[in-house]
Amino acid sequence: MSDLTLTQAIDNIYTSIKNDNEDLDSHIAALKAAMARDGVKEAVFEPARLAQSNRQGRKIMQSYFKKKGVTVSFSA
Repeated sequence: MSDLTLTQAIDNIYTSIKNDNEDLDSHIAALKAAMARDGVKEAVFEPARLAQSNRQGRKIMQSYFKKKGVTVSFSA
């Protein structure tokens, strides 16, 4: 998984979220590795592609990812 691009890692997270958070922690770890490799400080997600795109859902996602060491923001 360490060979994933940042875009692939984010797409895997979208898929995991749609599949009831299946293997989410391993996808977050792969995202973190891709971010470190590319020198990116925060992952940007599209709210429309999330299972819960409301404010509460986004805050829960940000909190969970922050615990795993990944800063999350959302595109407009």
